[in-house]
Amino acid sequence: MISDFVKVFYLIKLINYISVVKQNYLFTPIDYLKGVGPNRADLLKSELKIFTYEDLLNFFPFRYIDRTKYHKISDLENTNSYVQIIGKFIDFRHSDNSKNKRLISLFSDDNGEIEIIWFRGIKWIEKSIKINLKYVIYGKLNWFNKKFSIIHPEIELLEKHNKSLKNNLLPIYSSTESLLSKGINNKLFTDLIFNIFDKSDNSFKENLNRRINEKHNFISKYEALYNIHFPKNQKLLSQAQFRLKYEEFFFIQLQFLFKNIINKNKFKGFNFSKVGSFFNSFYHNNLDFELTNAQKIVIKEIRKDFSSNAQMNRLLQGDVGSGKTIVALLSCLIAIDNSYQSSIIAPTEILAQQHYNSITNSLIGINLKVKILTGSTTKKQRDILFKELRNGEINILIGTHAILEDKVVFKNLGLAIIDEQHRFGVAQRSKLWKKNTTPPHILVMTATPIPRTLAMSVYGDLDISIINELPPGRKPIKTVHRTDRKRLQVFKFLKDEIKKGRQIYIVYPLIEESKKMDYKDLMDGYESVEREFPKDKYQISILHGRMKTEDKTYEMNRFKNGETQIMVSTTVIEVGVNIPNASVMIVESAERFGLSQLHQLRGRVGRGSKNSFCILMTKERISNDAKTRIKTMTNTNDGFKIAEVDMNLRGPGNILGTQQSGLLNFKIADLIKDKEILDIAREDAKILIEKDPQLKHIDNKEIKEEYSRINKNSILWKHIS
Repeated sequence: MISDFVKVFYLIKLINYISVVKQNYLFTPIDYLKGVGPNRADLLKSELKIFTYEDLLNFFPFRYIDRTKYHKISDLENTNSYVQIIGKFIDFRHSDNSKNKRLISLFSDDNGEIEIIWFRGIKWIEKSIKINLKYVIYGKLNWFNKKFSIIHPEIELLEKHNKSLKNNLLPIYSSTESLLSKGINNKLFTDLIFNIFDKSDNSFKENLNRRINEKHNFISKYEALYNIHFPKNQKLLSQAQFRLKYEEFFFIQLQFLFKNIINKNKFKGFNFSKVGSFFNSFYHNNLDFELTNAQKIVIKEIRKDFSSNAQMNRLLQGDVGSGKTIVALLSCLIAIDNSYQSSIIAPTEILAQQHYNSITNSLIGINLKVKILTGSTTKKQRDILFKELRNGEINILIGTHAILEDKVVFKNLGLAIIDEQHRFGVAQRSKLWKKNTTPPHILVMTATPIPRTLAMSVYGDLDISIINELPPGRKPIKTVHRTDRKRLQVFKFLKDEIKKGRQIYIVYPLIEESKKMDYKDLMDGYESVEREFPKDKYQISILHGRMKTEDKTYEMNRFKNGETQIMVSTTVIEVGVNIPNASVMIVESAERFGLSQLHQLRGRVGRGSKNSFCILMTKERISNDAKTRIKTMTNTNDGFKIAEVDMNLRGPGNILGTQQSGLLNFKIADLIKDKEILDIAREDAKILIEKDPQLKHIDNKEIKEEYSRINKNSILWKHIS
């Protein structure tokens, strides 16, 4: 006889086993799902990165159609929309006049007829579809040769359709040519996902705590997933979308907030507790203007970081001309007062030289050594510089990517400043960490305003500072739009400005003539400007990226010294050129430029106390998006408002570029449409960490488990923002 104790023991083991199976059910490989099979499984993995049941459940529909609405063929309109029709197939024929085989059928609903066309799976279609039985078809309406047609519609017998109608709203899933060729269409997705729910025995763990669920009146995790795929009504669909979007934002923000804490605990920083003679001497004797309130706030934030015993990782956003460079210099002086070296890294030689000139001029009378290192620095100069740097004789090193080379060794680098940070990759920025045993404080700066939601989702582990004021005395730049027919008026305006002693930028998008584009190129533009502004009366500089460094410097210095009145250039002058006497920016073929570029180019003028102008030249006919960009530029000088419009037009991934756009591959959340949900989720994540920083409380067990699962593959790169 088996004892009661043994029975209980095995019963407990069985219960635990069932529990484990239920928990692991969603991690079952997709290969084992009924209706998939090896070939389809391989396609789902390669095309959609779907490896498990859970991955398929998290493959959300991108839209829905009302399954209770059926169209009559006689009422169809040329709208290129999706339609659902009840009717019969009345005949089939093969196309004879095409290189590609086509199967064509007439589909009738007693009110009219429409052509149905297939290019793939023709044999299967002919075998499986019966003439004169009632079917429901769903597909995209096409209008060609004054006839309607639908290509590769979804097809279901009406009888089966009525039985399988699980919900009124039909989910529509993304697909690809490869998937469709293997029969992986919208109907199969709904069948596969329904199979998972059917066999799941409610194997869905909660991943939020009771407080959050009650605060937002969330439906359960199971209900959210079921109703995102098979919504019974619009209300339940909205509730499911809200919960799942919230979850996605919440756990991303939780990761960022934890990384921020980890950085501050794990990566100890130098303590710059002293504000000494170098800072005070410069502030009281060399600074010939009053800092804006925004600049003062940022400096206080940086000083707080410096004295916290943790490494600073701060992003400084400031609009064009807002005074980020002076904040950077003041930060360097605090580092020097505490016996540490600083470096400022810029993406181009022009910008590095600009910083070097500006900072050395600002520090006149203060006994500090500032040096510059770029690709143009000679070997002899480098040898001297490297020695002085190792000995600690150089206080501030300014340069380009050259500073990141292994040969560049500091005695004690305490502060590294990266300007225009989006021009540097993560691997490059990480090299700064290796310049010291203890990583230096990091300040990354950008003059490209980043929309708040984007900053929270990509730089959420950084502390963010914003300079949102322009220095006193700066006048807003007047921006206007002109087409080619007004060119003579524009030239007259330029001549009037030159008579006042002002200087002009004229920027072109291309260097050489393009056969594919009819936009003005730089050399052609230079010749036309020369004709209108002859050499006996005017001097013109030219600048582009293919020129040698010494030639660029020569032309830039001529313009800076007032020896030339007009600078004809490509976007090489987009960042970093500071010539207060330049009052007019002409952007040729402005419809070709993005909003960020246009805003940066406009920022090259308006740096003095005189009135400044930006003239956006375009051809007569431009696209709707181009019209929106031009209108935005003429309506506002606020870089953050411009950035919001830019994100709405291009999407967040394109703003960041290909290197970082992968960070924004949300499954359901949308940074543009769901800003309010992001705010709510981030605030909840902050409250959670403040109350339970290690997620030890029993109420937060589910959150901790989900966070651990998401974060298990974290590596050092994630600490380098």
